[in-house]
Amino acid sequence: MILITGGGGFIGSNLAAALEDRGAGDLVICDSLGAGGKWRNLAKREIAAFIQPEKLFDFLDANAGDIDAIFHMGAISSTTETDADRLIRSNFTLSLDLWEWCAKHGSRLIYASSAATYGDGGAGFDDEFSTAALARLKPMNAYGWSKHLFDRRVARAIENGAPAPRQWVGLKFFNVYGPNEYHKGSQQSVVAQIYPAAKRDGTARLFKSHDPDYPDGGQLRDFVWVGDCADVMGWLFDHPEVSGLFNMGTGKARSFADLARAVFAALGKEANIHYVDTPDEIREKYQYFTEAKMDRLRSAGFEKPFTAIEEGVGRYVRDYLDTDDPYR
Repeated sequence: MILITGGGGFIGSNLAAALEDRGAGDLVICDSLGAGGKWRNLAKREIAAFIQPEKLFDFLDANAGDIDAIFHMGAISSTTETDADRLIRSNFTLSLDLWEWCAKHGSRLIYASSAATYGDGGAGFDDEFSTAALARLKPMNAYGWSKHLFDRRVARAIENGAPAPRQWVGLKFFNVYGPNEYHKGSQQSVVAQIYPAAKRDGTARLFKSHDPDYPDGGQLRDFVWVGDCADVMGWLFDHPEVSGLFNMGTGKARSFADLARAVFAALGKEANIHYVDTPDEIREKYQYFTEAKMDRLRSAGFEKPFTAIEEGVGRYVRDYLDTDDPYR
C-alpha cells in the first residue's frame, strides 16, 4: 500500500497517475479537496482509500503493517502565505510526525522540500546534505523557511544517528509545470497563466526586469516538467537503498521569454510578448536566477534525461491545455 499526502494536488496527482500506470500497488490518497474542481485531478484514478487529513494518523495506525511507503506531497505551497503558524503546523510539525511514524513502523518516506529553501541563491543551489551546509541557506519567505526547518531537522537526526525511516528522501522541487495545477490560482506555472491570452489573442505578459544584469524576459529559472518529477519519484520507489536530500530540477536554467516562446510555438503562433512592472510587494524578493545542481541525484543512479522546455511545454499545451479535457 502506498499513501500520498496531498495526492489531490498538482505534483501528488501526477505521481498517483504515474504509480497507477506502473502498477505499483494500492494507492491511498490523503487530502482536502474542497468545493472547487480539485477533485478532477483524481477523477481518472483508481483509489483504494481516501483519507481526510485530520484522520491520517488513525488510518496509519490501523494499517501500519500494510503501508510500504508514504509520499508526503501535502503542504501549504503558496510562497506568499503570511500565516507562519499555519505554515509551521502543515509544513513542519506534520512532516516531523510522519518522519517519526515511518521510523517507528519501518515505512519509507519521500517528501517534498522546495527550492525556496535556497533564498536568493547567494549561497548557491547545491543540495549538500549536512547541518553545516543547510545552516548557510537563508530562505526569503515563510514558506521556504518552513520547508527548510524540516530539512535541517532531518539532517540533525541523521547526523545524530536517531531513528529514521527505512528509506528517506527529500526533494527540492524547482519551478514545476504541467497538468493538474489549475486549482492553484496565482500560484500556477507561468505556462498555465499565459496560455489563455496566447490562445485567445496571441499575446503574453511577463514581468519586466528591474535588474540591469538581466533583460526583460531574461530572468532565469530551472523549469521542470512534472512528468520528470514523477519519474524521479518512481525511480526512488524502485530503489529503496537510496536515501538523501536531492534537487528536483533539470540542471539547466532557461528564461521566461524562452518559456513564453515555447507556448506560442505549441500554438503555432508568432511570439508577441509584452512586459509589465513586477508588483512592488514581490519586487524586493524577486529571484532572477535559479538552477539546480543535479550531480547528487545523477551520482545516486538516476540516468534518464530531463525534458527540455520546448518538448515539455509543447506536450503540456497540445495534450492538455489546448484540449477539452486538460486533466491527467
